[in-house]
Amino acid sequence: MKKSLLDSFNYAFEGIIKAIIEERNMKIHVTITIAVLIVCFFCDLSKIEILIVGITISLVLITEMINTALEDALDAYFSEYNNYVKNAKDIAAGAVLISVINSIIVGYIIFSDKLKPIAYNVLEKIKNSNSHIVFLILIIVISITLILKILNGKGTPFMGGMPSGHSAVAFSIATSIAYLTRTPSGIILGFVLAIIVAQSRVDSKTHSIFEVILGGLLGSLITILIFQLLL
Repeated sequence: MKKSLLDSFNYAFEGIIKAIIEERNMKIHVTITIAVLIVCFFCDLSKIEILIVGITISLVLITEMINTALEDALDAYFSEYNNYVKNAKDIAAGAVLISVINSIIVGYIIFSDKLKPIAYNVLEKIKNSNSHIVFLILIIVISITLILKILNGKGTPFMGGMPSGHSAVAFSIATSIAYLTRTPSGIILGFVLAIIVAQSRVDSKTHSIFEVILGGLLGSLITILIFQLLL
């Protein structure tokens, strides 16, 4: 039966949606794409720059989807290990890597000068406001935690997985309290509450002790690093 043009479009969109839903790397690429598009909205880009950004984003997404399609096709056809299959997958992955490196270079060339004044003003405001510093720290802690969970592939971004997001945030807040109050009572109270949060994640069997400890260390270390840089 001959497919209509509408059917072809439907199959194409189904493929895009399927890749985004099922492939971890596509989720990462799409998330970064959305972030870049938001940045583009606030930057005064020329038509040529917008075109270059669009082509660069498309190149990354296209190569990732081709890589995924190739892997699925090879896995379906070859059930046993095959060196030629491995080479094909490695080459396809290499193509994705080249497109990603290219996107980083293009992004740096286009956005570096445009974001410098914005970044400087934001940094000055953050330095002069403790609440802004804490907010920035929490955003960074949560973002890094989510990225690590996605890369680790266990649990979901907001439930389970490694490291524990609740533990990371709790110990980040406790460390922030320690830096800002510098009083024994504030420090003790902050870390006691953080330990209670971490313990609750273990008791509920959402996380292992290792995942909770790793989350706590991650949150505290990121917080210490940022306070050292900004204060």
